[in-house]
Amino acid sequence: MTTENKTTENKKKKIKVIKIDVDKCNGCRACEVACSMFHATPQYSSNDPAKSRIKVIHEPLKDIFVPVLAGDISTAECSSRNKYVIDGKEHDECAFCRSSCPSRDLFKEPDSGLPLKCDTCEDDPTLEEPMCVQWCLSDALTYEEREEEGEEEEKPDKMEIGLESLVDQYGLEKIAGAVARMAQAD
Repeated sequence: MTTENKTTENKKKKIKVIKIDVDKCNGCRACEVACSMFHATPQYSSNDPAKSRIKVIHEPLKDIFVPVLAGDISTAECSSRNKYVIDGKEHDECAFCRSSCPSRDLFKEPDSGLPLKCDTCEDDPTLEEPMCVQWCLSDALTYEEREEEGEEEEKPDKMEIGLESLVDQYGLEKIAGAVARMAQAD
């Protein structure tokens, strides 16, 4: 009788986290400006907070500011419409949602409608900290990088995400037709 020795290798994956301390946020929105400038094309050429991957939500009665980072992309509308009561005021669940979805324009590129997602400013060369963290003067945003055991997920690149969003919005036939016309123009 033979026995096989199986060894499983646990790979370590990097976990990058931007921590948000709402109590420290003063609503200056420097994070929105820095993010939009970093992601401008060409880089740092313009400032349009509508293109930022972080939004600061303001509750004027209590003067509370809540930075929200763009999260995963959702191709469908949320099935729950829960309400939260915070200090006696009712808030729609969407106000705190990180997703780019069909039911709202938050975290969508205003010119193209393509979804935006926080990439922690991964670029070449790599930054020590994301731009929003670097420019947060009140230290409401802090950056943490750690390693955890598990398998590294293969992430789709920006082009794949954009194409998926366009296909969801216009359909595969229209996109394929447009690409074919563009290929003939070359």
